[in-house]
Amino acid sequence: MRVAVINSGSSSLKFKLFNMQTNEVIYSKVVEKIGEKNSPIKSHSQALELIEVDFTSIDIIGHRVVHGGEEFTKPTLVNEEVIEKLEDLAHLAPLHNPANLEGIVVAKKKAPSLAQVAVFDTAFHSEMPQEAYLYALDFDLYEKHKIRKYGFHGTSHSYLLKEAAKELNKNESELNIITLHLGNGASACAIENGKSIDTSMGFTPLEGLVMGTRSGDIDPAIVLYMQRDLGMSRDKVDEILNKKSGLLGLCGSSDIRNILEQEDERSRLAINIMTRRVKKYVGAYMALLGRVDAIVFSGGIGENSAYIREKIVDKTLAKEIPILVIKTNEELEIARQCLTFKDSESKNSFS
Repeated sequence: MRVAVINSGSSSLKFKLFNMQTNEVIYSKVVEKIGEKNSPIKSHSQALELIEVDFTSIDIIGHRVVHGGEEFTKPTLVNEEVIEKLEDLAHLAPLHNPANLEGIVVAKKKAPSLAQVAVFDTAFHSEMPQEAYLYALDFDLYEKHKIRKYGFHGTSHSYLLKEAAKELNKNESELNIITLHLGNGASACAIENGKSIDTSMGFTPLEGLVMGTRSGDIDPAIVLYMQRDLGMSRDKVDEILNKKSGLLGLCGSSDIRNILEQEDERSRLAINIMTRRVKKYVGAYMALLGRVDAIVFSGGIGENSAYIREKIVDKTLAKEIPILVIKTNEELEIARQCLTFKDSESKNSFS
């Protein structure tokens, strides 16, 4: 069985083809700077041509879609109705979903008879209890506008759960773990008996941990103050919180490697603020879970920086709880979910 995974971003298209008997990557390619000024690559359709995909050698295509809302909570076979619903959800993730959808539309045109499955970042968190996903706002805002915590990085947290279960020699359904996806984007997840019961990202990926350029948790009144008292436009506030905050805002760099090499006070402060935030979430999730079988680090920072891991989990805690470092593989997880989907569907669904 050969499963292709397409991760279509606003200006990039990532393609991987897996042999699912061995989980090996047969072919991989990334096309960047799509549609950017002076770039010869004007569209995702052109990018797919550059990847030179032989669709006759593929059994299924899996597409990463960031936001599934409440509508999509599992891998979903793409058809015209699904495409229309994804268009309606675009406002929930305007930086991601339109690009994800463009990749789907382009691939459908190239291979109209091939089964194509959308896999959603939000799906892994879809079984969180109401007390975890509802904000303490006017309930009408949830009922009418679906303002709630959705959570993201779901394919990564799902992959880490599976790999942790293997390492600990336990069934996923009996595993209580805290997974930490720490990279330029970062999130924490509390997993109880194999299910996400809480996660740090919220209505958007802005909530939660301190990230490369995102602020994470702040007092929401700060936004009102920036607009009302400082005269900033909504777009300016959005830009600051998403692109000019986090580690970049604190010390001038979003690259943890550069920050660790710098010896100045603001760099040390940025590291302390970032790791303190993660530590707070770990403590909160330990309280929620009661029993913690492991704390799992992943993502570019979590996988590669022992110093950061030690600042988050001290030696005393590490003696009590296993600390795992697992390299995440979101594309493989998407491919696996496509296989699971195919196994659960009748052959008629793919005709």
